[in-house]
Amino acid sequence: MEKDFYIEVFCQQRNHDGERICGDVFLKKRIKEENRTIVVLSDGMGHGVKANLLATLTATMALNFTQEHKEVEKIADTIMNTLPVCSERKISYSTFTIVDIEHNGEIRILEYDNPKTTLLRGFRPLPVQWERIVMETEKNKGKVLRTCRFYPRKDDRIVFYTDGVAQSGLGIDQYPFGWGEEEIDTYIRELVENDLQISATTLAAKIVTRAHKNDHYKSKDDTSCATIYFRDPRKCLVCTGPPYEKKNDAILGEKVKSFKGYKIVSGATTADIVARETGVSITDSFEFDDPDLPPVSFMEGVDLVTEGILTLSKVADLLKTYGNETRLGKGPADQIVHMFLESDEIHFIIGTRINIAHQDPNLPIELEIRRTVIKRIARRLEEKFLKEVFLSYI
Repeated sequence: MEKDFYIEVFCQQRNHDGERICGDVFLKKRIKEENRTIVVLSDGMGHGVKANLLATLTATMALNFTQEHKEVEKIADTIMNTLPVCSERKISYSTFTIVDIEHNGEIRILEYDNPKTTLLRGFRPLPVQWERIVMETEKNKGKVLRTCRFYPRKDDRIVFYTDGVAQSGLGIDQYPFGWGEEEIDTYIRELVENDLQISATTLAAKIVTRAHKNDHYKSKDDTSCATIYFRDPRKCLVCTGPPYEKKNDAILGEKVKSFKGYKIVSGATTADIVARETGVSITDSFEFDDPDLPPVSFMEGVDLVTEGILTLSKVADLLKTYGNETRLGKGPADQIVHMFLESDEIHFIIGTRINIAHQDPNLPIELEIRRTVIKRIARRLEEKFLKEVFLSYI
């Protein structure tokens, strides 16, 4: 497949009503050296801590074995034989869906007992040949796996979910037998048809919200929906720090001016340089949306202008703690995180001139050198959010 598009991956989850921990586990990993992305969703038996342990064990093994290119039957057999047996029910049980994406090749999907994956090309069903594999090994004889493979195109989508979605609404007049795969397929297609650019994040959130509504807002099971969307990359540029040599100020200004996507300038000196080189003025605001940080400024042609090192340090902390329950505020760091999450490729241009303000020994220790903070941000964006990050120094 031509790598002219980005692979957006997201999972929305909601715990069983009253539980503090989710019994479904979602894992994702981008293997840079092999140009692969592996995504796994597992549903452990029951709910709460015990279910979470089963699902974590399953998802971790599924991810590791898939990464090692093991045969699908071998993966399934090893997982099933490794799970601890429940003392009450005398069985061990976890479902799983594994999606193995070669960025320049095909996609392989392997399912065991999760609802069937929805595959769309645009808003129409993608005609894929699913194969049933009946296991022959002694302990797992007769268990059925489903697998398929195909080459993706831009605007393809993969949507997979746990029983919490498929069985939501069980017993209500509208869905006496639960929401069901066919109804869910129709709902997904309608959402995509109504918004052909709907993000993986929004699509997964809408499906989980609808399942929650089916259950009259008291989830009867852990509810998870994962979505993968192949699309044009959305880009974000962050400029922070003045260039090492003054003659490069003009290069920085030109890079900001010509960039297509979100533009963030972090640092007062950097903002002054960009404003001067692009011929615009800066307007300061006095709205303290975050008591810990100086307010934002405004500059024509730039989406966000913030203070430098304090704001970036807070961005790194927000990314570290970000989860399904996180609600971003209006502060400068929150706005940067929001733009990062809305983007796929994040480009940093890091000026390397020493800022005299940060050499004062009386300043708090958190004021790390800019480059260190940026590297922390980049690592979190890559590992936790599967973003593509590019660093250039000027």
